[in-house]
Amino acid sequence: MHARCSPGFSLIEVLVAVLLLSIGILCAAGAQVASLRTRQGTGLMSNAVQLASTLADRMRANSTQMPAYLQLQYDASGQGAPSPGAICLGGARCTAEQIAAFDAYDIKQALYTGFPGGRVVVCRDEGRAVMAWECAGGAASPIVIKVGWRGKRADGALDADAAGQFAPSVALAVGGAFP
Repeated sequence: MHARCSPGFSLIEVLVAVLLLSIGILCAAGAQVASLRTRQGTGLMSNAVQLASTLADRMRANSTQMPAYLQLQYDASGQGAPSPGAICLGGARCTAEQIAAFDAYDIKQALYTGFPGGRVVVCRDEGRAVMAWECAGGAASPIVIKVGWRGKRADGALDADAAGQFAPSVALAVGGAFP
Protein backbone atom coordinates (compact mmCIF):
# COMPACT_ATOMS: atom_id res chain seq x y z
CA MET A 1 0.00 0.00 0.00
CA HIS A 2 1.07 3.43 -0.80
CA ALA A 3 0.81 6.12 1.74
CA ARG A 4 -1.47 8.87 0.56
CA CYS A 5 -0.67 12.49 1.22
CA SER A 6 -3.59 14.26 2.72
CA PRO A 7 -4.44 17.51 1.02
CA GLY A 8 -3.88 20.58 3.14
CA PHE A 9 -2.57 24.11 3.12
CA SER A 10 1.03 24.98 2.90
CA LEU A 11 2.52 27.78 4.96
CA ILE A 12 2.84 29.94 1.84
CA GLU A 13 -0.85 29.60 1.03
CA VAL A 14 -1.78 30.58 4.58
CA LEU A 15 0.52 33.64 4.47
CA VAL A 16 -0.96 34.78 1.13
CA ALA A 17 -4.48 34.43 2.55
CA VAL A 18 -3.54 36.44 5.65
CA LEU A 19 -1.93 39.12 3.46
CA LEU A 20 -5.05 39.43 1.31
CA LEU A 21 -7.26 39.61 4.40
CA SER A 22 -5.03 42.35 5.87
CA ILE A 23 -5.20 44.40 2.67
CA GLY A 24 -8.99 44.06 2.66
CA ILE A 25 -9.24 45.23 6.27
CA LEU A 26 -6.99 48.24 5.57
CA CYS A 27 -9.07 49.21 2.53
CA ALA A 28 -12.28 48.97 4.55
CA ALA A 29 -10.78 51.15 7.29
CA GLY A 30 -9.72 53.74 4.68
CA ALA A 31 -13.21 53.80 3.22
CA GLN A 32 -14.65 54.30 6.70
CA VAL A 33 -12.35 57.28 7.35
CA ALA A 34 -13.27 58.83 3.99
CA SER A 35 -16.95 58.34 4.80
CA LEU A 36 -16.57 60.08 8.18
CA ARG A 37 -14.80 63.05 6.58
CA THR A 38 -17.49 63.36 3.94
CA ARG A 39 -20.22 63.18 6.59
CA GLN A 40 -18.51 65.88 8.65
CA GLY A 41 -18.09 68.13 5.59
CA THR A 42 -21.72 67.68 4.63
CA GLY A 43 -22.83 68.50 8.17
CA LEU A 44 -20.72 71.66 8.21
CA MET A 45 -22.11 72.71 4.83
CA SER A 46 -25.67 72.20 6.05
CA ASN A 47 -24.99 74.16 9.24
CA ALA A 48 -23.35 76.98 7.25
CA VAL A 49 -26.37 77.31 4.96
CA GLN A 50 -28.65 77.40 8.01
CA LEU A 51 -26.42 79.99 9.73
CA ALA A 52 -26.33 82.24 6.64
CA SER A 53 -30.08 81.89 6.18
CA THR A 54 -30.72 82.79 9.82
CA LEU A 55 -28.51 85.87 9.52
CA ALA A 56 -30.31 86.89 6.30
CA ASP A 57 -33.67 86.65 8.09
CA ARG A 58 -32.35 88.74 10.99
CA MET A 59 -31.02 91.33 8.56
CA ARG A 60 -34.38 91.56 6.80
CA ALA A 61 -36.17 91.93 10.14
CA ASN A 62 -33.83 94.75 11.23
CA SER A 63 -33.21 96.34 7.82
CA THR A 64 -32.72 99.84 9.25
CA GLN A 65 -29.37 98.59 10.60
CA MET A 66 -28.10 97.29 7.25
CA PRO A 67 -24.94 99.47 7.43
CA ALA A 68 -24.03 97.74 10.73
CA TYR A 69 -24.59 94.29 9.24
CA LEU A 70 -22.46 95.21 6.22
CA GLN A 71 -19.52 95.74 8.59
CA LEU A 72 -19.66 92.14 9.81
CA GLN A 73 -16.31 90.46 9.09
CA TYR A 74 -15.06 87.80 11.47
CA ASP A 75 -12.31 85.18 11.30
CA ALA A 76 -12.41 82.83 14.30
CA SER A 77 -8.84 81.61 13.86
CA GLY A 78 -7.44 85.14 13.71
CA GLN A 79 -9.73 86.99 16.09
CA GLY A 80 -10.45 84.35 18.73
CA ALA A 81 -13.62 84.13 20.79
CA PRO A 82 -16.07 86.98 20.24
CA SER A 83 -16.79 89.33 23.10
CA PRO A 84 -20.44 89.40 24.17
CA GLY A 85 -22.44 92.53 23.64
CA ALA A 86 -25.98 93.39 24.66
CA ILE A 87 -28.14 90.34 25.23
CA CYS A 88 -31.37 90.91 23.31
CA LEU A 89 -33.53 87.88 23.97
CA GLY A 90 -37.08 87.34 25.11
CA GLY A 91 -38.75 90.38 26.61
CA ALA A 92 -35.60 92.51 26.74
CA ARG A 93 -36.13 96.00 25.41
CA CYS A 94 -33.39 96.58 22.91
CA THR A 95 -32.76 99.23 20.33
CA ALA A 96 -32.29 98.33 16.66
CA GLU A 97 -28.54 98.96 17.12
CA GLN A 98 -28.37 96.57 20.09
CA ILE A 99 -30.27 93.91 18.14
CA ALA A 100 -27.81 94.22 15.23
CA ALA A 101 -24.87 93.99 17.66
CA PHE A 102 -26.40 90.92 19.30
CA ASP A 103 -27.02 89.30 15.90
CA ALA A 104 -23.36 89.85 14.99
CA TYR A 105 -22.20 88.37 18.31
CA ASP A 106 -24.53 85.38 17.97
CA ILE A 107 -23.27 84.57 14.46
CA LYS A 108 -19.64 84.97 15.54
CA GLN A 109 -20.20 82.69 18.53
CA ALA A 110 -21.83 80.04 16.33
CA LEU A 111 -18.86 80.19 13.94
CA TYR A 112 -16.33 80.08 16.76
CA THR A 113 -17.89 77.04 18.42
CA GLY A 114 -19.22 75.12 15.42
CA PHE A 115 -16.74 75.56 12.58
CA PRO A 116 -12.97 74.89 12.55
CA GLY A 117 -11.41 78.26 11.79
CA GLY A 118 -14.81 79.67 10.75
CA ARG A 119 -15.11 82.93 8.87
CA VAL A 120 -18.01 85.18 7.84
CA VAL A 121 -18.17 88.28 5.65
CA VAL A 122 -21.27 90.34 4.85
CA CYS A 123 -20.86 92.74 1.95
CA ARG A 124 -22.20 94.00 -1.33
CA ASP A 125 -20.78 91.84 -4.10
CA GLU A 126 -21.21 91.10 -7.77
CA GLY A 127 -21.90 87.54 -8.89
CA ARG A 128 -18.47 86.96 -10.41
CA ALA A 129 -16.61 87.36 -7.09
CA VAL A 130 -19.05 85.70 -4.71
CA MET A 131 -16.87 82.68 -3.92
CA ALA A 132 -13.93 84.82 -2.81
CA TRP A 133 -13.59 86.70 0.46
CA GLU A 134 -12.95 90.02 -1.27
CA CYS A 135 -16.05 92.03 -2.09
CA ALA A 136 -16.36 93.71 -5.48
CA GLY A 137 -19.66 95.52 -5.45
CA GLY A 138 -21.06 99.00 -5.39
CA ALA A 139 -24.07 100.49 -3.64
CA ALA A 140 -26.48 98.81 -6.08
CA SER A 141 -24.89 95.35 -5.80
CA PRO A 142 -26.66 92.57 -3.94
CA ILE A 143 -25.86 91.91 -0.29
CA VAL A 144 -24.07 88.60 0.13
CA ILE A 145 -23.32 86.55 3.27
CA LYS A 146 -20.18 84.44 2.84
CA VAL A 147 -19.41 81.64 5.30
CA GLY A 148 -16.44 79.29 5.24
CA TRP A 149 -14.16 77.20 7.42
CA ARG A 150 -10.84 75.49 7.27
CA GLY A 151 -10.68 71.74 6.95
CA LYS A 152 -8.52 69.70 9.27
CA ARG A 153 -5.49 67.71 8.21
CA ALA A 154 -4.77 64.23 9.51
CA ASP A 155 -2.59 65.71 12.29
CA GLY A 156 -5.53 67.84 13.53
CA ALA A 157 -4.10 71.18 12.33
CA LEU A 158 -6.32 73.55 10.37
CA ASP A 159 -5.87 73.32 6.63
CA ALA A 160 -5.22 76.29 4.34
CA ASP A 161 -3.04 77.12 1.39
CA ALA A 162 0.48 78.52 1.71
CA ALA A 163 -0.85 82.03 2.36
CA GLY A 164 -3.24 80.78 5.04
CA GLN A 165 -6.25 81.39 2.79
CA PHE A 166 -9.30 79.32 1.93
CA ALA A 167 -12.38 80.09 -0.13
CA PRO A 168 -15.89 80.59 1.24
CA SER A 169 -17.93 77.40 1.27
CA VAL A 170 -21.36 79.07 1.25
CA ALA A 171 -22.43 82.38 -0.29
CA LEU A 172 -26.03 83.49 0.20
CA ALA A 173 -27.51 86.55 -1.49
CA VAL A 174 -29.91 88.48 0.72
CA GLY A 175 -32.92 89.52 -1.36
CA GLY A 176 -34.92 92.70 -1.06
CA ALA A 177 -34.23 96.39 -1.40
CA PHE A 178 -32.11 97.70 1.42
CA PRO A 179 -30.63 101.11 2.14
